[in-house]
Amino acid sequence: MEVFAIDGPAALRGEIVVRGAKNSVLKLMAATLLAPGRSVISNVPAIADVRIMCELLRRLGCGIDYDAAAGTVAVEVPTEVGITADYELVRLMRASISVLGPLVGRMHAAEVAVPGGDAIGSRGLDMHQHGLERLGAQVTLEHGYFVASAPAGLRGAEIELPFPSVGATENLVMAAVLAAGETVVENAAREPEIVDICRMLVAMGARIEGIGTSRLVVTGVESLAPVSHRCVGDRIVAGTWAFAAVATGGDIGIRGVPQALLPNVLDKLAEAGGRIEDLPGTDSQGSATAEAPGFRVRGPRRPQPIHVSTLPFPGFPTDLQPFVIALNSVADGVGLLTENLFEARWRFVNELSRLGAKVSIDGNHALVTGVESLSGAEVEASDIRAGAGLVLAGLLAHGRTEVSGVDHIDRGYEDFVPKLRALGASISRIEKPEPDFL
Repeated sequence: MEVFAIDGPAALRGEIVVRGAKNSVLKLMAATLLAPGRSVISNVPAIADVRIMCELLRRLGCGIDYDAAAGTVAVEVPTEVGITADYELVRLMRASISVLGPLVGRMHAAEVAVPGGDAIGSRGLDMHQHGLERLGAQVTLEHGYFVASAPAGLRGAEIELPFPSVGATENLVMAAVLAAGETVVENAAREPEIVDICRMLVAMGARIEGIGTSRLVVTGVESLAPVSHRCVGDRIVAGTWAFAAVATGGDIGIRGVPQALLPNVLDKLAEAGGRIEDLPGTDSQGSATAEAPGFRVRGPRRPQPIHVSTLPFPGFPTDLQPFVIALNSVADGVGLLTENLFEARWRFVNELSRLGAKVSIDGNHALVTGVESLSGAEVEASDIRAGAGLVLAGLLAHGRTEVSGVDHIDRGYEDFVPKLRALGASISRIEKPEPDFL
């Protein structure tokens, strides 16, 4: 069993380069299925989920050339691709459901296992199913698989989502780009990752209007062409480092993500006492580059508590919720967080309490009373962001904290331990024996 062992406390200082967004690159890889030929995606993070998606595309018949060091994935899509995404892989990563739309749109059929992924609460897939049915597909759930077929092809339709679901928006847009006629998606998600996917589809020859708004209009085309595309920077990873700077009283320069991708987040960190400023447009070697925008975050001696409600973009992202609670746990006062999206994220609180955090849960509200310091303990990660949040808490705690479940963190953070060590953290990845009775 591997764990992250952290000896705290530590104030993080230095500069970090953030590569492409996990929540975008996986969907960009799925979108390559829409066009036979070789598509290349750059600015790809070296994370476990990318390797899983590579294997999923291989099993659908694609050729894959993944260079983790260079941050590129080349996908060679055959004229005929497979239509079955097996449970063996889909259970590991919820983003696997994103192949459903491209397969139905181009091959007019798909069999995709109901996905697994993070344990953060219910995330119904009914919007995916109902949207595809509006586009003319027949969709059933059989033996744990979504089985979809549209022998005559998809046709444009008006679809209004009851909630601005990122996954449903992505799947329906990718299905609609090859559908006959016009598709209108109302109440569409507006996240930067949605914008990134739409821009790649347009470069492939798709016709999409309203990009970045809640109303997307897609006019179907007969075919798409392969393309080279640079993935947008990961705003959640950037936000993680920004919270780490403020919570630990550190000073971190964050490259690869502009401030504009973090509305509300940086404002809240300023309320906590953080100082945020743009970095000059240079890379870490001092060379001018348009691909390395960034900002610097400096933290106070002790943060002030912040009050946050999670909402779809441009609201405060639920993925940064654990870091709000970790920061508030050592803040000078009381902070309130309201979780409006995923109920099971509170599992993180139970583990944080083992470090001495004072958190009271009432429905979807978490009231956090800051303490002078936390104390190290053994804790377990239940999802990607909870794992990273527990590592941050370990950096705030006196003594040793051991975080298990590190495979979750590997799914979303590139070189997490080396980057933390470069910023001055005392952290190691170690193996611990399983208990004898197991």
